[in-house]
Amino acid sequence: MPRTRVHNLNISLDGYAAGEHVTFDAPIGGAERLFSWFDGRAIHGVDKVDGPFTLDRALTSMWGQGIGAEIMGRRKFGPQVGDWPDDGWRGWWGDEPPFQTPVFVLSHHPHPTIGFPNGTSFRFVDGPPHEVLRLAQEAADGCDVRIGGGPSTVRQFLQADLIDFMHLVIVPITLGRGVSLWEGSSGAEDRFTVESVTSPSGLIHQLWNKNDHV
Repeated sequence: MPRTRVHNLNISLDGYAAGEHVTFDAPIGGAERLFSWFDGRAIHGVDKVDGPFTLDRALTSMWGQGIGAEIMGRRKFGPQVGDWPDDGWRGWWGDEPPFQTPVFVLSHHPHPTIGFPNGTSFRFVDGPPHEVLRLAQEAADGCDVRIGGGPSTVRQFLQADLIDFMHLVIVPITLGRGVSLWEGSSGAEDRFTVESVTSPSGLIHQLWNKNDHV
């Protein structure tokens, strides 16, 4: 049975997973310290990064395994608001986005699909979580669907009880403000079996498996 998964979602000790105001110069809205440990090359496998095979790299590399489609929020794709401007924006990732699958971008405003030679396509959709997930599952063709963030999008699908697995990374910093993963999600942990492991780097990796999948 295909699953709906969250991977490598970095969270501060006080529960924030992004900053409040995304701009072209601050794509994480001022919460860049959450990613100071992160080497994005590891998402393609521990063998893609020079150096030791660490716990952090091993868990990070699960990001792409068995994934057939992604769902992301509009702010993860770009900082624009309102109607999409005709500015040629194609996302933060240049000509080779790492996804290599269909990506469904949540937006109340229509936008033509953007395709790339490596198999990535950004498809802009508007609808409730159940409907968007159905579209992503059809595109995933039997593989899993990743809820790619940001935290508001993950929270939306978590509150709709549509997430089967989450890999959360607790980063040992406090931000004081930002976008919380947990706002309005009291008791969400009751639906999951949660395992935690502390890395020598100081990160805490939490693996949340929905109880009916354990």
